[in-house]
Amino acid sequence: MKPLLAFALFASAAHAVTPADCWKLVHHGQSARACFTRLTQSSSAYERAEGAWGLEDWQNANENFRDAAASANSPAMYKVRWGMLLHERFNNAEAADLFREALQKEPNNAQAYLGLATVEAEDYSGNPNASIAKALEHDPKLAAAHELAAKIALDNDNRELAEKEADAALALDSEATSAMAAHAALELIADRSADAWIAKITAVNPHDGDAYMQMAHHLELHYRFNDAAAYYRRATEKQPELWAAHSALGVEEMRLGRAEEPQKELELAYNNSYRAPATVNSLRLLDSLAKFKTVKDASTVLILDPKESDLLAPYVQAELHTILATYSKKYAMQLQGSVQVEMYPNHEDFAVRTMGMPGLGALGVTFGQVIAMDSPSGRKPGEFNWGATLWHEMSHAYIITATNQRVPRWFTEGLAVHEEGQRSVEWGDRVTPDILLAIRDKKLMPVDKLDRGFVHQEYPRQVLVSYFQAGAICDYISNTAGEAKLLEMVHAYAAGQDTKQALQSVLHLSPEAFDTQFLASIDKQYGKKAQGFDAWRAKLKALVAASEAKQYDDVIANAPAAIALYPEYIGEANAYELLADAQHVKSNVAEEAKALNAYMHAGGQQPELLKRLAVLQEKAGDARAAIATLTRVLYIYPVRDTELHKHLGSLLIAAKQYDGAAREYAAAVATRPLDMAGAQYDLATAYMAAGQRDKAQEAVLLALEAAPDFRPAQKLLLELQQTK
Repeated sequence: MKPLLAFALFASAAHAVTPADCWKLVHHGQSARACFTRLTQSSSAYERAEGAWGLEDWQNANENFRDAAASANSPAMYKVRWGMLLHERFNNAEAADLFREALQKEPNNAQAYLGLATVEAEDYSGNPNASIAKALEHDPKLAAAHELAAKIALDNDNRELAEKEADAALALDSEATSAMAAHAALELIADRSADAWIAKITAVNPHDGDAYMQMAHHLELHYRFNDAAAYYRRATEKQPELWAAHSALGVEEMRLGRAEEPQKELELAYNNSYRAPATVNSLRLLDSLAKFKTVKDASTVLILDPKESDLLAPYVQAELHTILATYSKKYAMQLQGSVQVEMYPNHEDFAVRTMGMPGLGALGVTFGQVIAMDSPSGRKPGEFNWGATLWHEMSHAYIITATNQRVPRWFTEGLAVHEEGQRSVEWGDRVTPDILLAIRDKKLMPVDKLDRGFVHQEYPRQVLVSYFQAGAICDYISNTAGEAKLLEMVHAYAAGQDTKQALQSVLHLSPEAFDTQFLASIDKQYGKKAQGFDAWRAKLKALVAASEAKQYDDVIANAPAAIALYPEYIGEANAYELLADAQHVKSNVAEEAKALNAYMHAGGQQPELLKRLAVLQEKAGDARAAIATLTRVLYIYPVRDTELHKHLGSLLIAAKQYDGAAREYAAAVATRPLDMAGAQYDLATAYMAAGQRDKAQEAVLLALEAAPDFRPAQKLLLELQQTK
């Protein structure tokens, strides 16, 4: 029957071809070139636009849509279709504007609402479900709206709703292939055969690569990156000229740390005019990565910017070894092969590396045993603790492997947040104002639905709240049932259980009973602070005003009350810092140190404040505390700070911790200081004290190379040569 479709369109030369006729051919995988070519010969600018679009003549399509929509009396649908063209050509911002303009013309235009929802879903912005509801309100028979709702539901791992929406779409349109793809993805995620649904898709369109891309997308969101790559590849095989699939495959191969395939697939897409941001930026990133330095040992591979590699590699490699030893013992398993960690000093490069993955302001992302993350220099000082991020991401590497990628997002994220706190209490997740308000307003989600808070947000900053809640749940399980129960949960998920089953088998609780107990603990811990949020905010505002007015006695008198109301707040203009500044002005050195120490133990991470505390500790004769404080700074912002490494090195030398001193003086050298001779000399003295005479001589020779007349270096070299 279907082969007759194209023939029927052209059986009569008098037949008036419509855009719908041509797109129907596309939907069935048939050649539509002749059909679209006839549209380009139309006297209608709108039809010419649709024809050029179908022929992938993007510029003419855009110009003809502009002409078609220019008249004030033009149908709103012209702007809707123009918006969909721009969406397809990577311009969601202008597409959304056109959808809104269409709605101004025709407030009940269902297709315009569907266009808005499409953009919002792709960008993980706005509220696509609200836009879908509006679309269905104005056109209850709009099958495509149900198809998009199914995709969004599955993004959020709401499998029941995804199935319901896919069925609703198919009830309206038996050839709704996106709904069929949602059903196929549901089967794949549940480790069942998708063959029956794939056969239905093939019956409609034997060359439907988009359906395979949709399956790959959902596998990707469930951490099944190898499976996702396989389905992106199947998309390219089904539809070789689907350049979006080639681009997605290239990006996925990059995530898996593969060498040549990404370049090949991305260049194929780019050379065929598929120049989406992910395509273009990934190719640029591959060019940049070729210049990065690789540092390897038996279990780790570090890929670092050459300007930072000498400085960062010793710290990151040592921390990785600690993590591997800790997690291998704790999780009772070994990772197979090396772990690869990439660190990007340019945050935009990191964003490209993880493009298309949901989340807000991510610091790191794990793809199996490949971890991509910001370098400390990729963020403002104090925004980022690379050590905490590394422990977080490495937890994913273990848990995703241990469960064979069958773990809910909430649990692996929550366990990773929990592990940060296990490594250091100061690294534990902080209750930000957004989180406190969510607690106050009862916005925490049921545990068996918590995955839905990580992708498409229902309110601003919900992803942040969901990370906190997931971590707090794992903390609660550890505190009430024991740390071993978390590993039992891992094993339950590995055995194929869902959250409801895992809670029942491990904790002997239903999700509802667990929620009751957990939320009671949250209320006990944070309820009073949440209810007092407005009072705290007023006190902090008054403190800031008093500090700006130099009313330091008032700050000293009132800061403790603000801290007591909300001790976890360590953000901008926090009461700890205001109090420390006031005590400094009043020359109350001990009280200044006390305020800064409290800030540090509350999790404060501004390097300048911590270095200020270290100076006070040193002056007070507590060099051990100063060493500990400066060591904390190494996990926050060790780059571009020669003085940090020199200061810590001198303290370690005095404490006879010579290996640590050598590490710090080597880091000072790696910052490329102006006084390279002095930095190399310091390093030589540390090596000398540590008994590493060959390294000491190498460093002192480098000092003399930088400054041949440097007398202390000459003297040390003579001493080294005389004692051989």
